[in-house]
Order: sequence, then C-alpha cells, then structure tokens
Amino acid sequence: MDIQLKKGILDICILKCLEKNASYGYKIIVDVEKFVEISESTLYPILKRLEESGCLITYEEEHNGRKRKYYKITDIGKDRLKNFKAEYKKLEKIAKFILGGNKK
Repeated sequence: MDIQLKKGILDICILKCLEKNASYGYKIIVDVEKFVEISESTLYPILKRLEESGCLITYEEEHNGRKRKYYKITDIGKDRLKNFKAEYKKLEKIAKFILGGNKK
C-alpha cells in the first residue's frame, strides 16, 4: 500500500478506535491490527501528530501500580472522522471506476 495513503488511513483508524472510549497504545495497536498492519514505531508518532492537531488529548491513570497514558478523541477528532466518512462515499465511486465496476 502506498505510504501516504496508509498514513492517512491509519490516522482515521486510530480515531475510529477512540470514537467510543479512550484507550492506550498497546490496545490501539491490537484494535487497528485487525484491519491494517501497524507497529509501535508507527503508532506513537501518529498519536503525537493527532494530539498536536487537536484531534486527541492525553491523560494518565494508574494501572497495576504503573502510570498508563490514555488517548481520548476530541470534538476536532470526531469532526475529522465524520468528514472522512462523508468523503468515503466519493472515494468509493472513484475506486469502482478504477476497478471497472462503475462506468459513471
């Protein structure tokens, strides 16, 4: 898969994982890997970028005597996810055209 395409999709996959509940790095990897390959070295820079763009906030909680960093989607992140869902319909038409399934 093209690296730029995968990068954009990973952003959206991560936001989707956080849509209902906050989560932590390892759990996000487990959830995303069901659909697309991702490693820790890929995940954490994306989380940082999403945080810097206002799509996520972070907080820490104690878990088994250790601090664990959690990521929570913001309204900006929810809007980005919502916009992707709307744009997906357009992408789907393009993909059908490219794959020969739709002549319109």
